[in-house]
Amino acid sequence: MLLTIDVGNTHTVLGLFDGEDIVEHWRISTDARRTADELAVLLQGLMGMHPLLGEELGDGIDGIAICATVPSVLHELREVTRRYYGDVPAVLVEPGVKTGVPILTDNPKEVGADRIINAVAAVELYGGPAIVVDFGTATTFDAVSARGEYVGGVIAPGIEISVEALGVKGAQLRKIEVARPRSVIGKNTVEAMQSGIVYGFAGQVDGVVSRMAREMADDPEDVTVIATGGLAPMVLGESSVIDEHEPWLTLIGLRLVYERNVSRM
Repeated sequence: MLLTIDVGNTHTVLGLFDGEDIVEHWRISTDARRTADELAVLLQGLMGMHPLLGEELGDGIDGIAICATVPSVLHELREVTRRYYGDVPAVLVEPGVKTGVPILTDNPKEVGADRIINAVAAVELYGGPAIVVDFGTATTFDAVSARGEYVGGVIAPGIEISVEALGVKGAQLRKIEVARPRSVIGKNTVEAMQSGIVYGFAGQVDGVVSRMAREMADDPEDVTVIATGGLAPMVLGESSVIDEHEPWLTLIGLRLVYERNVSRM
């Protein structure tokens, strides 16, 4: 069994693979204050409930793959793998790790590990050219060429950030549940805000993706657009450009990177 861990700024997503199949997954909050020991207890609690794993931490785990956008959490997870999974091969995605995807940006080290991992999975599952739209703390748009190269992308404020900003900066506004309203024209303040979020982000996706696709291919229809991230379902039904929805794209990419590196360890 392979344990994959994707640490984002807001949430951490964990997936358990049996071969190529994801058999279990969990989503927890990302807390930069958690120590390695606290993370180990949390992992034990989650995995202890799965019938394919043993009662002791690490039982049944044959490999671990981790990517993190929060350096302090990556540091603690590195300690978790050392102390609690010492005999288990572990791949932490950082400079020097083989991904199979060339990074054609001004400074490849600036590109978030999760964005590269998404590109790895996109190339494997759909080929290029492709655009990955990841609805996380930020909404990121990542471009993959026809030759499977990561060529750059776009970063915009995410849905939850925008909701929080409205609640904080708007004198007569408040934080709301992110949900699809009854109609585009809101009949009250909450529905008006929900409409602005849902349809506003759908319009953003359509506009940004259309412009990126025109730069990437002579025929923009040749570009496959893949949506992922926890809030992707909120926009899927309203966007006209998304071709595929793969909620576990990053975890699949981690599995692929693990397989490409474990033989070299």
